[in-house]
Amino acid sequence: MPLIEVTNLTKVYKDEEVETAVLHGVSFTIERGEFVAIMGPSGSGKSTLLHLIGFLDDYTSGSYRFNNIEAREYDDSKTAAIRNQKLGFVFQSFNLLPNTTVLENVKLPLLYSQFPESEWSDRAMKAIRSVGLEHRALFDSTRLSGGERQRVAIARALVCDPEVIFADEPTGNLDSKSGGEVINILQKLNEESGHTVILITH
Repeated sequence: MPLIEVTNLTKVYKDEEVETAVLHGVSFTIERGEFVAIMGPSGSGKSTLLHLIGFLDDYTSGSYRFNNIEAREYDDSKTAAIRNQKLGFVFQSFNLLPNTTVLENVKLPLLYSQFPESEWSDRAMKAIRSVGLEHRALFDSTRLSGGERQRVAIARALVCDPEVIFADEPTGNLDSKSGGEVINILQKLNEESGHTVILITH
């Protein structure tokens, strides 16, 4: 049974009288433990697709099954729980909180989790170690390099131990060396920890 099963998925945005179709009958499956790259030029609908399968937006028609349950069968509270517990997100722009430490940034998803507060620091440090930044744990995140900030974002995505990591153009703001390090971390998480990784890239 696939972890993710998408069948004839469409997305149409409506703006007053204008309809803009972004996705046209997309179908694919993703198994647990796969590393999948979704590739295409800018404007081809990659990020829209990620938002749909990441429960950040609703599709227009077709079917999206996650863990063999149709996405629209989940109510709002269950959808929020899936985003927090099952999915981790890494974005091109890092989305870190300013004027906070690396540790505080990585702890953030735990505020909305089922994990007791007594475990938060240990969980966050484990995630920070997994991306090689334990020596930066108490640094202000805005003082880090772009590559380091993206590694903080990956640690934050990992802290609730999700099944799936969605990485939307995670190297888009990085030089080639830092970008290569980020891709290597994602590959390691897939190969050694068994995370399903879905990478959006042009």
